[in-house]
Parts: sequence; structure tokens; C-alpha cells
Amino acid sequence: MRSRSLALVALLALALTARADDKPLTKIAFGSCVNQDKPVPLFDAITAAKPELLLMIGDNMYADLDRSVKVTPAVIREKYEIMAKVPSFVKLKAACPKILGTWDDHDYGRNDAGAEWEHKDAAQKEFHDFFGTPANDPRRAQKGIYHAETFGPVGKRVQVIMLDTRYFRSPLKKGKFDPATRITPYLPNTDEGATMLGEDQWKWLEAQLKKPAEVRLLVSSIQVISDEHPFEKWTTIPKERERLYALLNSTGASGVLILSGDRHLADISVDTKALTYPLYDITSSGFNQGTKNWRAPEPNSRRVAGMPYGDNFGFITIDWSDDPRIGVQIRDEDGDATCGFKVRLSTLKSTGPVAAVKLPPGVLSPADAAKKAGEKVTVQYAVKSVGGKANIYINSSADFRAKDNFAVVLPMKLQTGAWEKAGPDTFVGKTIRATGTVTVNKQGQAQLELADEKALELVKE
Repeated sequence: MRSRSLALVALLALALTARADDKPLTKIAFGSCVNQDKPVPLFDAITAAKPELLLMIGDNMYADLDRSVKVTPAVIREKYEIMAKVPSFVKLKAACPKILGTWDDHDYGRNDAGAEWEHKDAAQKEFHDFFGTPANDPRRAQKGIYHAETFGPVGKRVQVIMLDTRYFRSPLKKGKFDPATRITPYLPNTDEGATMLGEDQWKWLEAQLKKPAEVRLLVSSIQVISDEHPFEKWTTIPKERERLYALLNSTGASGVLILSGDRHLADISVDTKALTYPLYDITSSGFNQGTKNWRAPEPNSRRVAGMPYGDNFGFITIDWSDDPRIGVQIRDEDGDATCGFKVRLSTLKSTGPVAAVKLPPGVLSPADAAKKAGEKVTVQYAVKSVGGKANIYINSSADFRAKDNFAVVLPMKLQTGAWEKAGPDTFVGKTIRATGTVTVNKQGQAQLELADEKALELVKE
């Protein structure tokens, strides 16, 4: 009898100490890129949507717009103070129950900056002051601003993982200035040890992904899936995106949606092969920095929908009844939805790690074939990209410049018969098997040049 009474007391105590955060989230707003010196009518639209949580995912103010002023901790503090007094932000902050943030480059302090930024520790302090991080919070002592919180009761939990893609990030590599586009593109940094998150944050992320949650919002200030534009993205350090996908797989994390910003446009991308369920990356940018004039969508073969110009914010709704349904929208400054999608939570359920491709006896993977320079081998892999003008280069990597890219070379003279009209559509997304001698090109990459058109075949899966 006594044990029963104690149990009732314990249950009563648990009920009395339940937090507001135990209520399931049903409306979440997110976005990035706000110039504190300009009006932000979009914030009024967010306020009207009544989100229970707002995620500010980078460039939450701009510290470096005036190039004549050297950015210092005092300048960063001043810009945050201006941002804090923007009338529409004051109203939004008062109306929204919870706001979480991470930074991107301009509130970090310098365009496209990474681990080398001299004021990163001071910028971290100003970030926490702006977002009201308690003085005794461990985040103020850690290196980097990565943070995670889980909202809602068991069965209806939303885990928000805010990544820091600045504090630890290795240097970027630049290509040559293109006078036609007036762009200096970034090239992949494939150096050994190049990192996006740093080892401490990687270990932390693994631990977070192992925690129980039904929906996981993985927030990255820069795009993860879109990789065809020349600007900052996870494939500027390609092995780090591979590591991210591998970690999502190995931890069996279900319900993952990636949220990103930075680009002054909105984009919804999906990768159907990275995990055992479709992986979406929803980009929203900017709060008042979206490109105002019409422009055509930039190349993105994984785009589902987008808003290439205009200020925008992202809005997520979750209907927790039965098989929960997640609605994702991109909205404009009038609060109107311009594009979006809906997905059942059961669709985002992990079935375990992506199974490794089992190769037939004697057939090598690109990594193993690359070790056989001067030898005749048979190699098999899924084609990620195709290049070349006369000769066709069939690549194992989406980025043909990657050091670990393996290319099967189909010479022009062999583009007959089955390969007479061969091009990207013939090979990309399909699996090939080829036999020939492995050589190493001037860039140090392994390749196999075909000597017989019959030595190349498409593998039926």
C-alpha cells in the first residue's frame, strides 16, 4: 500500500513539474539574413503566423557591410544592439515563446570566414549576449556556439540541432575569377584533415543524433545538398558532407530535415540516395536580404521547389495525429506560401545504414582500383557526374576535381554502337562496370581509359 502511495506521489510531482516545452510543437518559423539598417516587414508576417519556435539560422545582422570600417568586437556589439531595437523584431521577440539561433559569416564578423577569424571568441560572447544565453550556461565556456534542444513529450518530440559551420571550419580554396559572371568560385578543399565542424563538434553531433526524437531539425547556416553553385556549401569540403551522411546513417537517425540559409533565395532540395529515406534541405534566405528583382533559378538538379528572388521565411507545421504529417512552406513578406511540400513522418523513418554494394568476385571499387596503377582491372561504381567534350569522362564523384574521383574515359573513337549518342543522361545516376588499365592523370587522379567499347557496360540493379 505504501509503495503504491509513493508511486502516486511521484506521478503527481512529475505532473506539477512539467514544463511548457513538454507541449508538442506544431508551428516553427525559420530563416536567415537580415540587414539591421533596413526595415524588416517580413518579421510582421512571421509574427502574424504565430510560431511557437523561431530559428534564426545565420547572418542575424551584418557586421561587415561598411568596408571602410574594420570589424572589431565593439563593432559586432554595436550591430547587435541596432538589430535588437528594430521595431518589427522587438514585436516578434515579444510574441514568439522561444527563439534559437546560430550564426553565419556576417554576424560572425567577416564574409566567408572560418576558424582563422581573429575575433571569433569575442564574436561568440556577443552572440550569446544578443540571444540571452544565461551567464552560467555551459555554452558560454565552450568553443563554438553549437547547441541542441528537444521539445515535446515522448512520441511527439522535436529535436533542434543548431550546428556551427564557422568556428572550426578549415580554409576555403578559390578558383580563378570569371569575368563573364564576375564570380570567383570556390573549389573543393580535399586536404587531409580539412573540416567543417571540428572533432569536438562531430563527437557532440553523434551523441545528439543518438538521443530519442521523432522529428530532427538539423540546422546548417550553409546549404548541404545543393552543390552545383560556385559559392559556400558543404561540398567546398566534400569529405565532410560524406561524413555527415555516413553519421546520419550509422546512428539510424530518423525524421531528419535539414534547414539552411545564406543564399538570399529560397530552395527546397532532396537527396533520395544519401539515406534510406529522402533527405530534404530547406533553404530560407533572407529576412530582408532576398534578391528583390526577378532572376532565373540557378542550377540545382536536386531542387523540388524554390523562390529564386524576394524576401522569404520558412514555416513548418506538424499534425501529430495518427501518422504525423509535416508541412513545409516558403512564405513571402505577405505571409503567403510560394512553394512547399508535405511528408508523412513514416516516410522519414530510417531502416538502418545504407547497405554497401556487394561487388562480384574480381570487381573492384574505385578506391581499390585506384591502388592498381599500371594494372588491368574491372571497376564498378555509381556514376555521380560526366564531363569532357571529345572524350567522355564518367566520374565516381560529383566533383571531378576531387582527389579521390575515379574516371572511366570513353574516347571519342569508341563512341559508336551503344555509345553513339552517349552523354550525361546515359550514365549519371546509373552503375557502370568497365575493364581496362589504370593510369594516373596530371592531377594525380586515377582513371581507366577504355580500349574497347564492349569493355564498358551499364549494370542492371
